[in-house]
Amino acid sequence: MDYLPIFVELKGRLVLLVGGGEVAARKATLLLRAGALLRVIAPELRSELQQRYQAGELEWYKGEFQPEYLDGIFLVIAATDDRILNHQVFSEADKRGILVNVVDDQAHCSFIFPSIIDRSPVLVAISSAGKAPVLARLIREKLEALLPSSLGMMANIAGKWRERVKQRLTSMRQRRSFWEQAFNGRFAMLVTNGQIQQAEKQLEQQLEQSDSQGELALVGAGPGDPGLLTLKGLQVIQQADVVLYDHLVSSDVLDLVRRDADKICVGKRAGNHSVSQEETNRLIVKFARRGEKVVRLKGGDPFIFGRGGEELQVAASAGIPFQVVPGITAAIGATAYAGIPLTHREHSQSITFITGHCREKGNELDWPALARGYQTLVIYMGTVKAALISHQLILHGRAEDTPVAVIGCGTRLEQQVLTGTLLELEQLAQQAPSPALLVVGEVAQLHHQIAWFGQQSIAKISRPAVVDFA
Repeated sequence: MDYLPIFVELKGRLVLLVGGGEVAARKATLLLRAGALLRVIAPELRSELQQRYQAGELEWYKGEFQPEYLDGIFLVIAATDDRILNHQVFSEADKRGILVNVVDDQAHCSFIFPSIIDRSPVLVAISSAGKAPVLARLIREKLEALLPSSLGMMANIAGKWRERVKQRLTSMRQRRSFWEQAFNGRFAMLVTNGQIQQAEKQLEQQLEQSDSQGELALVGAGPGDPGLLTLKGLQVIQQADVVLYDHLVSSDVLDLVRRDADKICVGKRAGNHSVSQEETNRLIVKFARRGEKVVRLKGGDPFIFGRGGEELQVAASAGIPFQVVPGITAAIGATAYAGIPLTHREHSQSITFITGHCREKGNELDWPALARGYQTLVIYMGTVKAALISHQLILHGRAEDTPVAVIGCGTRLEQQVLTGTLLELEQLAQQAPSPALLVVGEVAQLHHQIAWFGQQSIAKISRPAVVDFA
């Protein structure tokens, strides 16, 4: 290692900061948050530092650096744009055995500042040993997205409960299992949601129970692009013991699931119900009652034609705790990636989502209402019944030449957008890759103007492949 990573106690210790500009102001913020007694040397102070000085948060020695200012100092930071002065500060501090950092000058540092993720009292520090600070910052940004802001509160509560847990659970193995269950389970969810009293009650209940309690998380995986998975969804699937997933969940999203979790496909396809809903319900109850953290992972959003409500009713009846993490539904994600706005001042003032799983005569749908103009109709699971849908809409007044689009594999690299008219909907649906979404309405024609995702092999521009029958 080029540097030994350590965390330094600065509370009540004198720290010298040489410089009064923007960089010095940033360092001052960190030092003061750590409780340092801050002394600043500079001819002038930037406004933020001036305000801190006037508020009594720091000492200011107005003028130039003098070696005697190092007397009694624990730590030194040089943050000026004067290279000679910075080197002088380093030399004088180094002779006295005082740790010193010259900002953006690794050769003149006896310590360096890492990139910091602050979830106090939990801190994560990332360093490239000064060789690639931008890379360290990018890593920090990725970790920031993974670590919930509630970590600090969890740590504070755990600290308060630590001795009590130690008295109740005598073995280290028992205590480790207890805290793993707490930090990965309902306690963590309650803290994240700001329900602190309920979270402490959950710890009390967990401590009283000899057996661990399972739970269910209903998670929307989005339409396919793993970048559209929500932050909370990512956090939950990386804590799962068992993941029951649909065919609509993309392999890229499944790759984000915790590696040692059991992944079981319970998906259904039109005309081929590989796993019945009753069997899925049974598996949810079975694994949760074994104390597992069960994630029911569904494509899109679990409450949009996903039977998520039915599965939660089963969990509630079985006394299984649960939570819901919404996802970006296909109608939102796929149309956005296809360059089809669902509403537009000139073309559409309303949106209707329907499922294509309708009876032969279609009498369960209000076709006259669905056939009205100046609205966008988005049809899930509609490829099999595309002919029926087209016929009923035309029969009830929608024009045969109404623009339509069929979006296959929406938001994925293999996305295809097929466009044409309502009269051609069946033909388009038959050619579209699965899963496919049907869009009916004038907004579908805007795809040709504002498509942005994917590539056309001929033009080599950032647009999806298009098959146009119009």
